[in-house]
Amino acid sequence: MKKIPLIFPTMRLPFLLLLICFAAWGVAANMTDPLVKVFSQIFTMSSVQAALVQFSYYGAYFCLAIPAAMINKRYSYKTGVLTGLGLAIVGAFLFYPASQSLSYGYFLTALFILAGGLSILETSASPYVINMGPVANATKRLNFAQSFNPIGTNIGVFLAASFILPHLNPATAQERMSMPIDQLASIQTAELSAVMTPYVGMAFALLLTWLAIAINKAPSVNASVSSEAHPKIHFFSTIKHLLKNRHYKYGVMAQFFNMAAQTCVWTFTIRYVMNALSSNAEEAGTYLQYSMITFLLSRFLMTWLMGYVKPTLLLAISTIIAASLSVFMMFTPTIYGVWALVAISACMSLMFPTIYGIALQGLKHNTQFGAAGLVMAMLGGALIPMVQGLLIDTYGVVFSYIVPAICFILVTCYALFDLNVIRHNTDLSE
Repeated sequence: MKKIPLIFPTMRLPFLLLLICFAAWGVAANMTDPLVKVFSQIFTMSSVQAALVQFSYYGAYFCLAIPAAMINKRYSYKTGVLTGLGLAIVGAFLFYPASQSLSYGYFLTALFILAGGLSILETSASPYVINMGPVANATKRLNFAQSFNPIGTNIGVFLAASFILPHLNPATAQERMSMPIDQLASIQTAELSAVMTPYVGMAFALLLTWLAIAINKAPSVNASVSSEAHPKIHFFSTIKHLLKNRHYKYGVMAQFFNMAAQTCVWTFTIRYVMNALSSNAEEAGTYLQYSMITFLLSRFLMTWLMGYVKPTLLLAISTIIAASLSVFMMFTPTIYGVWALVAISACMSLMFPTIYGIALQGLKHNTQFGAAGLVMAMLGGALIPMVQGLLIDTYGVVFSYIVPAICFILVTCYALFDLNVIRHNTDLSE
């Protein structure tokens, strides 16, 4: 029996370059997670106000996904990748003037532009990868590519732990409020400069990646979709077709709650560890690093397991375990709860690409807009952490982990749905 290749021979170099992009948005996302804690301390804000960091980040994903789909549909996935990288570079560089302004609003603006670029990049890169090899192993190929995302997440957490968290002034909110204005401004300037440094460094790295992809001559994978150089976009008819596809429609919902759960778990990890172990932010950040390492190793393990176990079954098992661990944390706010929190990252490692691959299966010429819808579903990472932030301000961080527990259960429902419904290879399949 002839072995099915993971990637078409002509697409190997473009695939390798895209792996850098998968790592890049992991770096950005997980440098952003600690910023909720960082900005709440620098600007003396509530958890809900600080959670606007995630609202700006994932809100940009929601707003830019449809424009990304139009770029991909009319031109090519490569054009979409270059456009996304370009916008992300601009956003990352804007962290420098934001750090000089001492304004929370400027940072949110820079973050929105950065995330908007990453939204276009992700909307383009994931379906690009799906089309770089045989249909039979598309989900496995995407999981492999997504395995480089947690490499980026570990780099992001390392950068935050090394360049941002150690430079936070230990002054409490009460002490900051009683400081002279000049003294407070001096402290904030030093702290915000620390926030700026890794983002500007990332901008230069993204610029090099943009140049490498731009000069590479890769065959178009959009040619099989349409014989037109610039195909017409039938937006409303495409949306109508997608909404008739239950696997896709429910997949978008599952991705919404998956991203909500993932963002909630990691955004408030430092807060939970500080509460459970009575530690400071820098020490608690170590456990966030452990979570990222667990996520990284588990992503490769899950990709290997998919050669033997159906991806949807792995998804169902992982979500059930994650929900159980979330509940365990609520009742055991000790070192055991902290390690349960770290273990949740192993469960989350396969969720995003698996839901993505399942939902896009069989969409054919609707793939570009289908991918956009799944990226827009990342809005869950913008909205639900604010709900958790409200619970933290009212009931404490330990109880707040009921939020990701519920989200994991809802993703389980999608996995069970897929396991129990027969699929057909048509655009209007079940």
